[in-house]
Amino acid sequence: MATTSFTKKTLGLESSEPGVTPPPASHQTSFVKKPKLTSHKARKRDIPEGLWTKCPECNTMVFDKELDENQKVCGHCQHHFSIGARERIHSMVETCTFEEMDAEMTSVDALNFVGLASYTSKLEKNMATTGLKDAVITGICKIGEHRVALGVMDFTFLGGSMGSVVGEKLTRLIERATEKTLPIIIVSSSGGARMYEGMLSLMQMAKTCAALAYHAKARLAYLSVLTNPTTAGVMASFASVGDLIIAEPGAMIGFAGPRVIKDTTQAELPPGFQTAEFLLDHGLIDAIVSRKEMKSRLIGYLTYLANGQR
Repeated sequence: MATTSFTKKTLGLESSEPGVTPPPASHQTSFVKKPKLTSHKARKRDIPEGLWTKCPECNTMVFDKELDENQKVCGHCQHHFSIGARERIHSMVETCTFEEMDAEMTSVDALNFVGLASYTSKLEKNMATTGLKDAVITGICKIGEHRVALGVMDFTFLGGSMGSVVGEKLTRLIERATEKTLPIIIVSSSGGARMYEGMLSLMQMAKTCAALAYHAKARLAYLSVLTNPTTAGVMASFASVGDLIIAEPGAMIGFAGPRVIKDTTQAELPPGFQTAEFLLDHGLIDAIVSRKEMKSRLIGYLTYLANGQR
């Protein structure tokens, strides 16, 4: 191996030290780049939308077809999912007997409400997404052998809030039932009066109850069905004055929300407060009926009440 000499001076004396010459550039060591190790994580399977739904109560994945066949009730824990107004009508009435009333009645922005979005734009958006004109569908139908005036609210349209159109459609339904001597069934699902219409929406509470008072004076039956949720102005008016008040299992029923009541009373609320089961125990409602049994139970109630009128 070739060597070179380095001169080192120490105290005036000269000496030489051998040094190692670096190898030529052509003989330099080349480093091989190691491939990166990839982590083999279990890949999450993509579940197509519209096939499975996770139950919020028991966390079970439920096949959508099975859920539809079971009227949107979980087969594992009996949790009642939300259901649309037309789907509920289909599950309750006899085939091809429902005659809708006031189908084209729509709300207007009488107060020129302005917020993050205008009331008019909210109405248009909800009409497009739900296919409904407003938060209630009313009409005359047959349930079993009984001819009935039926009103069904839909929470997906602005939270099922009661504005002028909801109040007017229900009042016309009640007046038609009184005129034709028919029993009434109203299925409620609502967050209360519609704030975008101010006092006009609050007046619907008095209007619907006044129409029901005339209906009761004619000794005609009114069955109120409460679903999740039924709160505020709707619960404080027509929903709570039925001859029979029925609720679906687990439905939230009340006027103000639990947080508001707790802050106002400065008291701890009991377990299950504002659920259908709690209200049944305290006498506010008459029965809790599963959705799958609702039609047969309504027929039984109507038969009993009709016999009492004779």
